[in-house]
Amino acid sequence: MRTVVLIFIFLILASLFSALYYLIKDKGQSERTVKALTVRIVLSISLFALLMLGFHFGWLPQRSL
Repeated sequence: MRTVVLIFIFLILASLFSALYYLIKDKGQSERTVKALTVRIVLSISLFALLMLGFHFGWLPQRSL
């Protein structure tokens, strides 16, 4: 499960940096920045849902302090 979370985080960061690249390269004249940010939002929501399901079904251990 840890590997899946790390892959999601890597994809989220890659999408964020691609949006920055398209913003600088296209100077705000194309839709590619919006599409890259939309992908980032979808990945972030998916990661959140996956973490919630992981805690609910016991895939992620709950640690006490």
